[in-house]
Amino acid sequence: MAAVWFLMMVASGLGLARAGPVPASKPHSTGRGCDVGKFEYLLPMEWKAFKKAKDALENSLKNQSCSSCLFPRPWTLTQLHVWERPVALEAELALTLKVLETVADSTLGDILDQPLHTLHYIHSEVQACVSALPTSGSRPLLQHWLNQLQRAPKKVSQECLEATVTFNLFRLLKQDLNCVARGDLCI
Repeated sequence: MAAVWFLMMVASGLGLARAGPVPASKPHSTGRGCDVGKFEYLLPMEWKAFKKAKDALENSLKNQSCSSCLFPRPWTLTQLHVWERPVALEAELALTLKVLETVADSTLGDILDQPLHTLHYIHSEVQACVSALPTSGSRPLLQHWLNQLQRAPKKVSQECLEATVTFNLFRLLKQDLNCVARGDLCI
């Protein structure tokens, strides 16, 4: 059974490398071996898994009320230089993974397996892009966002952190990931 599950995960991971239609423009590449353009479109089965996970997470958080907003408003990557966007996305993905892995360990493991696998794959690809970027010259806005994401787990309860990450999940996938994938074309 474990071998079948492993083969299914490997097959779905290989499918991610070919995910979605070919973009009309040249995929964004920030360095050698770095191509996040493949994430401009996710497969319908991946969206379905994310939708199911988001619904389950929202259901488990029904009675939570949080007043904190961890993601600065308006949080839009278009405010950053093109080379800064993968850095912000990587930090956002890292926080999302950290929070969702905690939830998966406690209650929703089966429902979160596929979304976590997909997010880990995306995160590793974005990390490769970030490591290929210059390290100097970032603006105060990027530093503010990164600091806010880094301090988030210490500032709010675990429940509020889960709620914020859950409600931010589709924006991360539809807007931020797509913006980084489109590179200069994201305006």
